[in-house]
Amino acid sequence: MLDEVKNSDIEKEKVLLVGIYSLSSEKFQAQEHLEELALLTYSAGGIPVAKILQQRNRPDVNSYVGKGKLNEINGQINAIGVKTIIFDDDLSPTQIRNVEKVTNAKVLDRSALILDIFASRAQTAAAKTQVELAQLQYLLPRLTRYWTHLSRQSGGIGTKGPGETQIETDRRIISQRIGVLKLKLEKLDKQRTTQRKSRDQMTRVSLVGYTNAGKSTLMNALTNSCVFAENQLFATLDSTVRRHQLKSQEILLSDTVGFIRKLPHHLVQSFKSTLDEVREADLLIHLVDGSSKMVHEYIEVVQQTLKELKSNKKQTLLVFNKVDRIDDEQHEMLRAEYPSALYISSVRGIGLSQLEEAIEQKIESKYRQVDLDIPIQAYRAVAFIHQRANVKNEKYTGEYVHISCRIDEKDFKQLSKMLNTIEYGIETR
Repeated sequence: MLDEVKNSDIEKEKVLLVGIYSLSSEKFQAQEHLEELALLTYSAGGIPVAKILQQRNRPDVNSYVGKGKLNEINGQINAIGVKTIIFDDDLSPTQIRNVEKVTNAKVLDRSALILDIFASRAQTAAAKTQVELAQLQYLLPRLTRYWTHLSRQSGGIGTKGPGETQIETDRRIISQRIGVLKLKLEKLDKQRTTQRKSRDQMTRVSLVGYTNAGKSTLMNALTNSCVFAENQLFATLDSTVRRHQLKSQEILLSDTVGFIRKLPHHLVQSFKSTLDEVREADLLIHLVDGSSKMVHEYIEVVQQTLKELKSNKKQTLLVFNKVDRIDDEQHEMLRAEYPSALYISSVRGIGLSQLEEAIEQKIESKYRQVDLDIPIQAYRAVAFIHQRANVKNEKYTGEYVHISCRIDEKDFKQLSKMLNTIEYGIETR
C-alpha cells in the first residue's frame, strides 16, 4: 500500500512552497501557514517536496523574496527537479514575471492555487459560473505575463507591438465574458431567491466555519444525508440544504463553502449567491476544528469573513468539532476561554443531542406567541402573517380575523408598523 502511495506521488506535479514572515510575527504561525499551503497543494493534485520560509519585514516588490533568496530557490529547484513554485501570498504580475525569468519554473500564488481547486471541485452550473467569473477577474490584470513571448516590448504608451495588440484583444474578450457571467449569475440568484421565498416560514440554520472543520460530516450526522465529505480543504463548494426535524419544529439546515485566510476577494464576490445562505440564515453554527493548533486564527478568519458578508451580528452558536482528538489539557483550556461553546464529534456522534437542544433554545429565544384581532380590511397584514409566521389558529368573527401565531421578533416589529397595536388589540405571551 505504501509503495502504491509513493508511486502515485511520483506521478504528481512536484512543488516548492515559499512563504515569508515579519519580525513581529511568530515563526510557528508561518510554518502552520505553509502546512496549510501544502494541504491546498495536495487538494489541487500536486505534491510539495520542499518548503522555504524567509523572515523579512515586507515582500520584495520585484521578486517577493529578494535577489539572494531567489537565487537560493533557483538552486534548490534545479537540485530536486521541481518545475512549479507556489507562494503563500498574492504576487503582482511583475513579481511572477521576475521569478519565472530566474527559475524558468511555473509560478503560482495563493489565489491562483485556490481558484484551481475551486475549478476542479465545481459541480453545479452556479458553482462553475462563479468559479469562471473569479478566474477571469483574477486573470484580467495579469494578461501581460502571458504574452511576453510575442514581443520583447513591455506594455505601455509608445511601446505597442504584436503582443500588446493581442493583450488588448484578450482584455476586451475577457471583459465581455465577465459581463455575460455576471448576468447569468444574476438570473441564478433570482432563482435561488424564489426558492428561498418558498420556504420562508421555516427557520434557517447555516453551518459556517474554516475549511475542513467538518461541516459536511456534521450535516450528514444530523440529517442522515449523503453530502460529500472528505478530509481535505474545500471538499465541497455548493451549498446544500436539508430539512431536519428537531423536537419542536422542522428547520432547514444548510452547509456552505468553507472559509480560509486570505480568501481571494473575487471568490467572495462571485460566490455571493452561494453565501446568501449565510446572509439569510436565522442562526449560524460556527464550527471549529478543536484539534488544530490554529484555533484562534481560524475563529478570527471566520468572524472577519462574516463581517465582510455583513452577517457578523447574527445569532451564533460556537461549536468545537473533533473533540475526540483533543487532549484533556487543550479541552480545559478551550472550556476556560469559551465557556458557552459546545464540544462535539461529528464522526463519533458525541454531543449531537446537546447541539440540537442548543439550536432549539436559540431559535425559541427569537420567537414570541401572539394573539391578534385584525380588521378584515387589513388584508396586507393578514397576508404578511401567513407569509412570515407560523399560524396556529385562524377564525373570522364578523369584522375581525382572530389569529394565533408564532412569529419572529424582527417580523413582529415589522408587523407592528403595519398595524396600530392598541386599536387592533394585539396580545402577546
